[in-house]
Amino acid sequence: MAAVPTPPGDEYVARLHQRRAALAALSTLDARYSGARLVIFIAGAMLAFAWWRGLVPPAWIAIPVVAFAVLVQRHDRVIRARDAAIRAIGFYERGLARIEDRWSGTGEPGDRFRDDRHLYANDLDLFGRGSLFELLSLARTRAGEETLASWLKGASAAGEIRARQQAIDELTPALDLREALALAGAEVGASVDSETLVRWAEGGAARPRPFLRGVAVLLTVNAVATAAFWAATGNSGPFIALVVAEVLFSVPQRRRIQHALHAAEGPARDLDVLGHVLERLERERFSSARLVALRQGLDTAGVPASRAIGRLRRLVELHDWQHNQFFALFAAALLWGTHLAWAIEQWRRTHGSQVGTWLRTVGDFEALGSLSAYRYEHPDASFPEILDSHAGDRIGAFEGVALGHPLIPRAQMVRNDVRLSGGVRLFVVSGSNMSGKSTLLRTVGINAVLALAGAPVCAASLRLTPLVIGATLRIQDSLQEGRSRFYAEITRLRDLTDVARGPVPLLFLLDELFHGTNSHDRLLGASGVLRGLLDRGAIGLITTHDLALTAVANDLAPLAVNVHFEDRFERGDLHFDYRMKPGPVTRSNALALMRAVGLDVDAGAGTRESVPAVSPSCEAD
Repeated sequence: MAAVPTPPGDEYVARLHQRRAALAALSTLDARYSGARLVIFIAGAMLAFAWWRGLVPPAWIAIPVVAFAVLVQRHDRVIRARDAAIRAIGFYERGLARIEDRWSGTGEPGDRFRDDRHLYANDLDLFGRGSLFELLSLARTRAGEETLASWLKGASAAGEIRARQQAIDELTPALDLREALALAGAEVGASVDSETLVRWAEGGAARPRPFLRGVAVLLTVNAVATAAFWAATGNSGPFIALVVAEVLFSVPQRRRIQHALHAAEGPARDLDVLGHVLERLERERFSSARLVALRQGLDTAGVPASRAIGRLRRLVELHDWQHNQFFALFAAALLWGTHLAWAIEQWRRTHGSQVGTWLRTVGDFEALGSLSAYRYEHPDASFPEILDSHAGDRIGAFEGVALGHPLIPRAQMVRNDVRLSGGVRLFVVSGSNMSGKSTLLRTVGINAVLALAGAPVCAASLRLTPLVIGATLRIQDSLQEGRSRFYAEITRLRDLTDVARGPVPLLFLLDELFHGTNSHDRLLGASGVLRGLLDRGAIGLITTHDLALTAVANDLAPLAVNVHFEDRFERGDLHFDYRMKPGPVTRSNALALMRAVGLDVDAGAGTRESVPAVSPSCEAD
């Protein structure tokens, strides 16, 4: 009998208790090491004073020095483990917040990915506080955030979507890996400048002529030999002559050497931080094709990325030795900087072209990890079925059962079925204010975004073809650009019409279509635009408060049908069930809402009805 998996919330709570207990123990150990270091320091000072007074031999001073060095090393390990425990606590606290629908404002909102001209990003709340990106993203690197954002902002091909689904399915139970990546990448996001790093790595690396390298090696070998001769015989002539030759050799190349050495310092630090993430990934063994390919991309000529990065770090550390005043003289005689500069340039020629791949690979892993965490934390989420478009068939399909909106708390979520395919391809959604019309459009759109990114969806099941999404839910006027809301809307509709002519069917989500014009022009314009979209294989939903616009469904039948949301007004409160029903709505709640907020809509009758305020539990439309 298969073991019943532990609910994600329970697993997070158990791990949170373990990490808090570890933090308490490590904090106690940290205090003890701090006290021990203080005691050793005082003891060392007392021994130094005793030695100065001639009371003890100088060898005794070595005892506290060695003891202090050992304590510093072990204390440093405790501090790093304590900091890791703190980050792990934050990792699981944020996970619990997501599970318990307390996550808004606790993660990265992705504001830098906002784009007012994008066809649906603002309309479907992809970025910003309380957005889909904030709910999903566990990325610690800029590359990971950029990868996840790009997946949400643009649909992928069917094969790529299926490959991501397999990878996410494999990563879903890998909670230890997600925690380790979160801890390993804790400092990456703040420190790694991806563009600068790639520019340095892929820039033209200097290639010294073999003759110069041979001369440099010969000079270094002779420097060692003449120095030994000087020490053995006291004759410094050969060594001095050799140093003069080295100066003559180095002066013409000094600028290039110094530039190569100093230009590598920042990238080496950035790569060293990234190397901790890569090292953790390299220890994993995967089975899904996408993850196997990503893992293989971390090696260059059979050398793991973390090992290659470690070699660069050591070269830069060796260069730092030159800054030591005692070693600087030896380094100059050995042409230390010259050999290191050429070794660094050789590193760039060998591994530089892979740095971009390493960053992209980490980005893909973090994006896949984010989506796998969403699936782990939402066991009721399901993978959609991506339908293949047949040759010459450009009609879209979206068939969702029990669709819910992932940004609405589960206690308040109401699910609906939406089936748009060859038979019925347009829903004309009517209903009163606040009844849930716009939320339905957002629910369809955000689940399509998840599906086309390769993620699980908030639905019992979903079948869809590859689609291009376009929406007009958040169209706004612009004083700066001199645009009215109506002009912005028709401009967006022109863009959607252009997209509908492309090879991938359009899923359109049009809120209050043409509500900025009169009812006659609205009906004619809507009928013409929608007919053009449907003729090009598009599918979609429109909402309206104008009951006259429901006639569009009759004009476009059988491809279009009317559906509606309704409400009831009881004892001064409006009540909504947010359930989609067939047919057009037959009444409006506008006057009831006006009275509910205290507007005197009955002034013509000489009365003013006082109606209690609308219940705050009503969901915004």
